[in-house]
Amino acid sequence: DVFVPQRLTAHRLIEEFMIQANVAAAETLEGLKSRCVYRVHEPPSKEKLDSLRDFLGTIDLKLPQAGALKPAHFNGILAHAKTLPSADLINEVVLRSQSQAVYSPENLGHFGLALKRYAHFTSPIRRYADLLVHRALVRALKLGPGAITDDELGDLDATAQLISQAERRAMAAERDTIDRLIAAHLADKIGAEFAARISGVTKSGLFVRLKETGADGFIPGLSYRLGDDVTVKLVEAVPMAGALRFEMVSDGKRGLVPTAGKGIRGQRRLRAKTHFRR
Repeated sequence: DVFVPQRLTAHRLIEEFMIQANVAAAETLEGLKSRCVYRVHEPPSKEKLDSLRDFLGTIDLKLPQAGALKPAHFNGILAHAKTLPSADLINEVVLRSQSQAVYSPENLGHFGLALKRYAHFTSPIRRYADLLVHRALVRALKLGPGAITDDELGDLDATAQLISQAERRAMAAERDTIDRLIAAHLADKIGAEFAARISGVTKSGLFVRLKETGADGFIPGLSYRLGDDVTVKLVEAVPMAGALRFEMVSDGKRGLVPTAGKGIRGQRRLRAKTHFRR
């Protein structure tokens, strides 16, 4: 089976604890004038903001110009979206408009979290960036062996770039793996119909996301509106490519035209964590 796990209050509480620990680590190192690897997240680019602004305009939501833009504006849009039937779509499009976070020895702040300083600290076994922060703290606080060395501190620029690139490769590998597993899971269900939602529009067709599994697929040559609830039929699954192709079962609505900004095109989609039951 394929399922999207529920995000509970306990998860959000633990995430808040982790954020506070990450902030404390960054503040401690900065206060001791020690170099470290920050997790930085810059404001969205003008191009992405223009695309987001175009999309929000189709549902009568407004976004301030770039110069006056703050994280609170995005939070306000997401809060209002909870009252709309297309809340999931709005959340996803807002998320896609954001810049990608990277690792850097320069403290550029974290726009998405509205934090002036932020460093990954809570997963030293899983992430090398966190291990570097731990070793920087060992050195700065004189905690004993295992401290980061002078040579390693001198190489932080190159190291931050390398681990940022490694993170991108890992994320791409995870997306490819999920796409292929879902396509394999659905390969024997050709002809079945699924409840879905339109998640992207291009000149050549539509991208849809299945509600039950979160699987993404393509429908060629039809015009509907983003956020529409539809029923689709699976006509092709290619597990090795992680690709699914559907046919539209639902009729289109009169008077609607495709609406999509540049930032919401293409097959790659940000998704909730999808898990597989064996």
